[in-house]
Amino acid sequence: MIRFIEHLQVDTEKWDACIKRSVNSLPYAFSWYLDIVVLEWDALVLDDYQAVFPLPSRKKFLLQYSFTPFWVQQLGLFYIESEDRHLLSDFISAIPDSYRYIDLNMNHYTSVIPSELINIRVRSNYELRLNRPYSDMKKDYSKNLLRNLKKSNENHLQIFKNDSPKNLINLFKLDKGPKMKHFSDLDYQNLERIMHVAIHKNCGQVLMAYGEGNQLQAGMFLLFGINRVIFLFSGNTSQGKKNGAMPFLIDSFFKESANSSFTFDFEGSDDKDLGRFYKGFGGKNHSYQNLKMNRLPFPLSYFR
Repeated sequence: MIRFIEHLQVDTEKWDACIKRSVNSLPYAFSWYLDIVVLEWDALVLDDYQAVFPLPSRKKFLLQYSFTPFWVQQLGLFYIESEDRHLLSDFISAIPDSYRYIDLNMNHYTSVIPSELINIRVRSNYELRLNRPYSDMKKDYSKNLLRNLKKSNENHLQIFKNDSPKNLINLFKLDKGPKMKHFSDLDYQNLERIMHVAIHKNCGQVLMAYGEGNQLQAGMFLLFGINRVIFLFSGNTSQGKKNGAMPFLIDSFFKESANSSFTFDFEGSDDKDLGRFYKGFGGKNHSYQNLKMNRLPFPLSYFR
């Protein structure tokens, strides 16, 4: 039986055990991660946490809605038994009527059929399995990527593995911050907290690329899940772009992680330029669905 459980009644120990054992486990769905990115989240639970479905929750004009928070790419249904993947429609039907608007990204292991009430948009996400020798992976690199790696080698870039999350966030702000008007101070605070907690739990790592004269050129944060590494956040500089610093960081991680059970999750993107960059490493598109349900009363149903 699928039950709706309010946030304070969720058994987080059983919840996290389910996410950890899930066939389609993702770090975003652990209780500690959800607690950081959203003030409140409710849940749909099958039996004794055999399968779960998080519902990040907010209210606007006294109307409750569920949404995909910043720093989360995919949520949806997580299940221990493979056959339960077919219960996604049942879980969606079990979302209480009190949720008047739903805008959630499902995970790429499940899919739902669009209907009169359910609108689906397919989104792109690139992944690369690291279960081969590095020499084999490099054969799939694009010519442009190989040119950038040659530049990074010529400029003698070095990796520093224990820099602070704040330094990486500041690097991003200097490069793209003014263009990212939709990122609030709270979003950045949540991101820094994610990084600190993940590092404390040994499932996160900051990697920075420095050039000659100890000049910081690029950085990235990796979030580790069950056999998955998520390229959660990055920052660059104009000099880093010239010197191929970001390709250098990713390639260096691939060298260290070759012949492993990890899948590298680039966490995007529908942006054609980013998609081309990820494909340059040999990344393959594993699309996922964005689900929207509009239960708002007329005339609010025409607005969001």
